[in-house]
Amino acid sequence: MADDKKGRNKQADDEERRQRKRELEEARDRGDEAEPEPVDDDAGERLGDLDEALEEQEYPTTTEEVIEAHGDHEVEAQEGWKSVDEVLTPVDDETYESADDVRSRIQGLIRRG
Repeated sequence: MADDKKGRNKQADDEERRQRKRELEEARDRGDEAEPEPVDDDAGERLGDLDEALEEQEYPTTTEEVIEAHGDHEVEAQEGWKSVDEVLTPVDDETYESADDVRSRIQGLIRRG
């Protein structure tokens, strides 16, 4: 992987995804909780109606297909509201296996500003 901003962002996103997965697995293993706490409990609020639209998307899908289908949706970023098109356009065309993968990517990008 190239040692550039995109490469570092992807590595950070991958690490965040692995950390969330580890936390969920640990909570399941403990079995002392009825249901694990969501890792990012403001995700629905931040992505608004995009959450439902992503659930209806067919997977696997690509960055280009997400932009084509949902590019006009607005998400709340650190510096204000941005369209999905604006958020994902700088990203190389990636393949996403689920709505959670797309959400994670978008949330990682809007947190970095």
